[in-house]
Amino acid sequence: MDQNISSRDGTTLAHESAGRGATIVLVSGAMSTGATVAPLAAPLSERFRVVVYDRRGRGASGDTPPYAVEREVEDLAALIEATGGEAALYGVSSGGALALRAAASGLPVRQVAVYETPYAMSEEHLAERARYTERLTAALEEGRRGDAVELFLQLTGLDDAVIQSARQSPMWAGMDALAPSLAYDDAVMGGGGVPREMLASIEVPVLSIAGDASPAWMRQAAKAIAESVPRGAYRTLEGQTHMVEPDVLAPVLAEFFSR
Repeated sequence: MDQNISSRDGTTLAHESAGRGATIVLVSGAMSTGATVAPLAAPLSERFRVVVYDRRGRGASGDTPPYAVEREVEDLAALIEATGGEAALYGVSSGGALALRAAASGLPVRQVAVYETPYAMSEEHLAERARYTERLTAALEEGRRGDAVELFLQLTGLDDAVIQSARQSPMWAGMDALAPSLAYDDAVMGGGGVPREMLASIEVPVLSIAGDASPAWMRQAAKAIAESVPRGAYRTLEGQTHMVEPDVLAPVLAEFFSR
């Protein structure tokens, strides 16, 4: 990230942009930085100005306690103001929840696309999210960052053997560093359920996407988003999972953002 701006509370936000045209801001999800969504920037920058940033508490961006979801919405407001005054938003996973919140808050957003925002679709899932929140909060308060990362990986469905292997790998240090931001994504997701009232207030077009190789509940959540916003559309991508291939996703986003 080669550029910095300050958010409303003084937090430094690292970002970079590529291309020319209408602005699109890419919003990453949990356990990720701007580098995670950066592969989308290259194909999209052929037609748009694409902004990639590190959310607060990650990568090269700063952080200012106490955390509140509203501060992350203000971060997006600052980025949009600094890069043209209006933007479309693309958010992946919990980053999609943040993008939707930003649109609902009245920011100068012209369109929103989200990929597999993981809203819970059953009482069982909601209970699982509540247990996760409780255990995550305790782990972070007690300084057990590795345990916090492990809780998140368990939530994603990874086997314990895979998680234990990851703990011994070189990549674990980077994951450990991002652990405090897990609380931020948990807050962005609210109680975990589909925020239908908030979604109903979004006036701009919303494209909600899922991979057809992802779990059924992911597709249900994506469809619920599209059905809850006044100008929503739902689409699946053949053969894709939560780890969507940029070359498959980019043409779909480009077509939507060109409307």
